[in-house]
Amino acid sequence: MTFSVVQLLGGLSYATTLFLMAAGLTLIFGVTRIVNFAHGSFFMLGALFTAHWVTNWFPAWGESAPLYLAAMLLGAACAGLAGAVVEFLLLRRMAGAPELYQLVATFGLSLAMHDAMQWFFGPGEVFAPRFPGLKGAVQIGDEFFPVYQLVMIALGPLVWGGLHLLLRRSLFGQRLRAATQDRAMLAALGVNPRPLMLGAVVLGCALAGLGGALQLPREPAHLQMDSNVIVETFVVVVMGGLGSIGGAFVAALLIGLVHAFGISVFPQATLVIVFLTMAVVLVFRPQGLHGLSAAAHELGGGVREAAQKFRGLALGRFWRSALALGLVLLASLAWWGGPYWQTLAADALILMIFGISLQAMMALGGLVSFGHAAFFALGGYGAALSHSLWGASLPVALAAGCGAALAVAAVFGAAVVRSSGVYLAMLSLALAQVIWATATQWVDLTGGDNGLIGLVLVSDEGRPLFYALLVALALLSVAALRRLGRSVMGAALQAGRDAPLRAAASGLSVGWLKYRIFVESAVLAGLAGGLFAAHKGAVFPSLAAVATSVDALLVVLLGGVHQLWGAVVGSVVLSYAGAELGREVTYWRGLLGVFIMLIMVASPSGLLSLGGLLARLGRRRLRADRVVEGAR
Repeated sequence: MTFSVVQLLGGLSYATTLFLMAAGLTLIFGVTRIVNFAHGSFFMLGALFTAHWVTNWFPAWGESAPLYLAAMLLGAACAGLAGAVVEFLLLRRMAGAPELYQLVATFGLSLAMHDAMQWFFGPGEVFAPRFPGLKGAVQIGDEFFPVYQLVMIALGPLVWGGLHLLLRRSLFGQRLRAATQDRAMLAALGVNPRPLMLGAVVLGCALAGLGGALQLPREPAHLQMDSNVIVETFVVVVMGGLGSIGGAFVAALLIGLVHAFGISVFPQATLVIVFLTMAVVLVFRPQGLHGLSAAAHELGGGVREAAQKFRGLALGRFWRSALALGLVLLASLAWWGGPYWQTLAADALILMIFGISLQAMMALGGLVSFGHAAFFALGGYGAALSHSLWGASLPVALAAGCGAALAVAAVFGAAVVRSSGVYLAMLSLALAQVIWATATQWVDLTGGDNGLIGLVLVSDEGRPLFYALLVALALLSVAALRRLGRSVMGAALQAGRDAPLRAAASGLSVGWLKYRIFVESAVLAGLAGGLFAAHKGAVFPSLAAVATSVDALLVVLLGGVHQLWGAVVGSVVLSYAGAELGREVTYWRGLLGVFIMLIMVASPSGLLSLGGLLARLGRRRLRADRVVEGAR
């Protein structure tokens, strides 16, 4: 009983941190309609700033409770100030872009902020002192519980009450709530929404920074804090319902308790239990505990608009042939360039196939996935296990990987029919995290963190043939996507995506169409995972990590989700830019993040659309020059 009470208190303390993060993210989303992937970076900024302030810059502040508290508030203010800069330079310019592109832009921001903080604060951990006056513990039966965490438990309801009063009783809060409902109407009534957006971003980022600063007496500040907290923050926000601070408070309590008791009951599967809890909630309440319907926060809205142009922007036969020939020539040059370029080109081709599998789902079906890496990992592990356990050859191993992805997608697809938008994206993320945790913990089968190594699916003599197979499969994937986009099924998919009620009234089985494109995309992703296992000769749990899913999203969005050759261009750019920057530049991830942000601001529809825009501007300038010459 005593142990259960201590676990309960620990869960409530952790829930406070989650709520501070989730409340800030909810505020930002409510006004700006941007799902800020970089929110964890502001959490880390508040922690690092406060830690260095009380440890390295002004150690005397760490010995006084009022000064220590002031340092925490300074950390929160630093995060809020950084949020103001980000809102002015990036978020304001992304206001008219589809929400999915905004998400990718904020992912680039997280890369840039991570490397900026590594440069400024250094790579090492910072151990801050305990909070003065709250260093002891209270005895509960035979157990002890820290006094500081008791204070954290009391802080959560106080912050919730303060936000409730701010939003309900103040003029700023009333206008903020009005902006979340109808920003255009608010502007028509004479209220400038820009200061409200700035205020919401500053307040949300300050809450994240405060949450990071409050963690210091419990754990050291380090450069992995952003990725450690952001995933569970998304879980809380989605479970509570997008835009609902009350829902975020309830969801934070629930996840905090699941986290606390999961550690004691199933210590090796705590993350799995957290995501399974979210999955159960979203299956029964697709809009979250206190959220609006999924259609009100449709993350795929921008994808729908772009997908309407997918068929119209398909190139003519000459340009299709030229692009295909160019891809083969580039692959040939890479093959003759030596082992480094061969490996890099093979990585790009596999990433291309993986990206096309996601593009088909997004562009035609309007389905957004943050966890597409689950099927990539299933394909990789299916191929690796069939080879290591039963000695399967390459074709059989690839078939086994596709079969593993098909089996899981066939079951998981039932939830896809019920969900949409960001709720579907988070359900897919939950699946990927479950696959990742299973691969990490099932050591006897998967090898755990050591992975499965020493696979010989492709011999040295068979490398040229395998390389040719990669080129052929990449071209076939592009051709299949083009054929699907022009087919009757492709038209039905787009109809069900753009107007599901009208499509259903016309006799189309919208749910079955979504289910089918989801399963087919999963099988293609499984094929890419099997090819990866054959190419590398090893598989690891990182194949199911969030970063792998983000790579697929970047491939699609950098090239252009509505462009037939978008995934081709995106995979080539991402693979080669990342490799070359990694060789030459120390902080290459930050530069890659800046590049991603510039692309999303200049041309949210991707690099191919940017090229088309520049060509149109060039033709317009040429016509203008001809008119001037004719007038002379």
